[in-house]
Amino acid sequence: MKNKTIYIHKVYKYIFIQFLYLLISFISSYILFKFIYTIVLAIAPHVLWAIEDTFMSKYVYIIVSMLAIVIYIIISYKKIEKMASLIESVEMIAKGDLEKRIDIELNDDIGNFANSINHIIERLENVTDQERKAQQIKNDLITNISHDLRTPLTSIIGYLHLIEEDKYNDEVHLRYYTKIAYEKSKNLNIIINDLFELTKLQNKSLPLNKINMNLVELINQVISFMECQLSQCNMKVRTNFSNDKLIIYADSDKIVRVFENLINNAMRYGSDGKYIDIFTKKEDNNAVIEIINYGEPIPQSDIPFIFDRFYRVEKSRNRNDGGSGLGLAITKNIVEIHDGNILVSSNSDRTTFEIILPLSESDK
Repeated sequence: MKNKTIYIHKVYKYIFIQFLYLLISFISSYILFKFIYTIVLAIAPHVLWAIEDTFMSKYVYIIVSMLAIVIYIIISYKKIEKMASLIESVEMIAKGDLEKRIDIELNDDIGNFANSINHIIERLENVTDQERKAQQIKNDLITNISHDLRTPLTSIIGYLHLIEEDKYNDEVHLRYYTKIAYEKSKNLNIIINDLFELTKLQNKSLPLNKINMNLVELINQVISFMECQLSQCNMKVRTNFSNDKLIIYADSDKIVRVFENLINNAMRYGSDGKYIDIFTKKEDNNAVIEIINYGEPIPQSDIPFIFDRFYRVEKSRNRNDGGSGLGLAITKNIVEIHDGNILVSSNSDRTTFEIILPLSESDK
């Protein structure tokens, strides 16, 4: 109701301004007419007296009115011109030209109206771009999910078909087919579970059970749990922890998942380097953890997308490594819901993932 009152006042203000324009035009016309009349009276009074009774008395008001209209048009021409430009621009925008901007530099209601339309167009353009990006992300997600689900599913169907058709030589052969189908089923289950977890993380619907924990002790536990996997990859973890306790307030299960994902990633893509180095330190009011591997570097063109869902460096796209392609995306989301940040850098010597997590209030 308040906004409606404001707009009604603006309409009355506009009408009043137009009335003033017209009034000024009539006054100006009358003054101009009297000025001309005075000059003619001074220079050639006999001419004026000859036509005064016949012409002037009959047409003075018509002449004044015509002069008023001419003066009014001259006064309001700029505004009319801008209004015409405004209408033309709005028509072009209505036809879909969102790159069009209204170029009006008046400091009045028309100028404000033009600026408002420009702001609307910019916001609409941003929304359109966001919708286009969202559509592209959705298309990419469908493509990647299709690829990652189809690969193990095709193997499962293929080997179960061989079993169904009795196309195996003996029980050993049968168990071999069964084992492959089972492993592929587990891989499929990992992808589906990771996808659900990532969706919950991004929707912030995953509950967090936060407690104060010693981050250094937690990392040591993760390394201990993964000793067997590290041994199978012929890799070894080297640690260099600072003397700081690094107490954080976080969900321990989620933080464990972060370090498991990053160490798994280092084993998967950095096995040529033989070592994984983990460093910790306190920096301002944050705990900083670096996980470094010495395998093949990540191309610089891939680094901005490394945390995207299902994104993989092209050369590893078809590697049968049992990963879901969601590990780094999940890692990033877990770190961010703990108000932290994760960075990655890579060169010919090393690839470094740096995790930054806020320290607990008691450890700051």
